[in-house]
Amino acid sequence: MAFLTNEKLVIVGAAGMIGSNMAQTAMMLKLTPNLCLYDVYEPGLKGVVAEMAHCSFEGANITWTTDPKVAFKDAKYIISSGGAPRKEGMTREDLLKGNCQIAEDFGKNVKKYCPDVKHIVVIFNPADLTGLVVLLHSGLKPSQVTTLAALDSTRLQSELAAEFGVQQSKVTGARTYGGHGEAMAVFASKVKIDGTPLSKMKLTAERFEEIKHATIQGGSNIIKLRGRSSFQSPAYNAVKMIEAAMGGKKFNWPAGTYVNDEKFQHVMMAMPTVIDADGVHYKEPKGTAKELADLQASYEHLCKMRDEIITLGIIPAVKDWKKANKNL
Repeated sequence: MAFLTNEKLVIVGAAGMIGSNMAQTAMMLKLTPNLCLYDVYEPGLKGVVAEMAHCSFEGANITWTTDPKVAFKDAKYIISSGGAPRKEGMTREDLLKGNCQIAEDFGKNVKKYCPDVKHIVVIFNPADLTGLVVLLHSGLKPSQVTTLAALDSTRLQSELAAEFGVQQSKVTGARTYGGHGEAMAVFASKVKIDGTPLSKMKLTAERFEEIKHATIQGGSNIIKLRGRSSFQSPAYNAVKMIEAAMGGKKFNWPAGTYVNDEKFQHVMMAMPTVIDADGVHYKEPKGTAKELADLQASYEHLCKMRDEIITLGIIPAVKDWKKANKNL
């Protein structure tokens, strides 16, 4: 099997658990032989490099560096997990200031060292905000920057599959939109369980609320069970996102994307999206009045968080965004 492309893919935060899993997944899926592993933590990075060498991937040209100039030079695709991880008792929003400052540096490095990059996937939390910061400071087009949001939908899908005792892939239409956090909007009106609409299944309102809660707290539950933030599922989904941008199979789960239309303005949020070789494309979600109201509330929550990082000086006021990035 040939590689999907020979263009350079950079994994930012490669010394971490998510980063190292992304590196291995990218090579197993044969996305490109030219993989660069970047992290500021050199001992951990060297350990990952050794592990990758011990895998003995055929045709691999794996490089590594702690220097952003070297890492980003000639990069065409980047996935970044280079923020602080969430710990037990923390929400994604608790990571706001520190990780948004990391995102600011990341975006500026992209603009300085690889302005011709084709696509970036940002997966460190709070992803809706870190992705927005990267987009603003990188100068890229909105179609070129996405954030990981699929996990909320796959968690909803898995909860419903367990509830009804069916194979997970038999649950279709399970989606969450809006923020990738406590205020996500859960859309279940289009869900089918092995072809049967969820509305025709014997599921009480109280039980569905429990399923929604389990979905929203899915990441927190993994921290309690494993003693650390999830890493396998975000790594896999992020690599599948960049695979689609590289020209592979289209990614149809929700992704965080820049939205500025009649309903929602100047935010990065999960929408019904498709990622392909031309970048990310979104459309307006359809749902019940309650689902759309929940999405509106999630959007308003994101606006408050966006305004907070404006106050912190990490990004300029919305009216000045065009100056920072001509593509907005």
